[in-house]
Amino acid sequence: MVYGYTVSFYKLAIVNDIDFNLARQKLAEQINQTLGKNKVLQLTSALLAETTAGADLLALTFYPKKEIAFRAAWILENLFWADPLKFIDDIDDLVAKLPLVKNESSLRHYFKILIQLTDKRIDKQIAQKISAMDMEPVISRCFDLLIDESSPIALKVFAMELLFNLRHREDWITETLIGQIQLLMEDGGPAIRARGRMVLRKLMR
Repeated sequence: MVYGYTVSFYKLAIVNDIDFNLARQKLAEQINQTLGKNKVLQLTSALLAETTAGADLLALTFYPKKEIAFRAAWILENLFWADPLKFIDDIDDLVAKLPLVKNESSLRHYFKILIQLTDKRIDKQIAQKISAMDMEPVISRCFDLLIDESSPIALKVFAMELLFNLRHREDWITETLIGQIQLLMEDGGPAIRARGRMVLRKLMR
């Protein structure tokens, strides 16, 4: 069992208002060190066999040590890429938690997961689940990031892409997104202008 291995003996904090049980503490110990891509893939492969891996990693994305939270989100993204249907029951928690994530590094991975899950090519079972969910808090968080001048460019780009996928959820999203992208492109750098042009082309088809 992957959680049974102790890689680091670093004294990890316990937070009373989040359920960091013994299994999650052991998982936190495993990722309390710099992880390369190969190690992340190894952990992903091992965790695919764990029935509570999605819930455990989602909890750890709120761990007080930011590096652990980020690595948990990174591995979580890999799990969803590997087998999204296996973690379909964790989607509700993922959507509920996204608006609450303050760790910007973790938030990038949340966005990448939801962009994948809301893509038109996703499995029909997941698409049906997503369509029945309340996405308003997620949509609001996306627009907040686009409006906030201090938001990192990468988060703005992911917010654009997720809003594009969710544009049919509300009549006003497309028009508002177009206007916000145009504003960002006026004063933005090459990266935001390039991605903005790409999303605008898709919105105007």
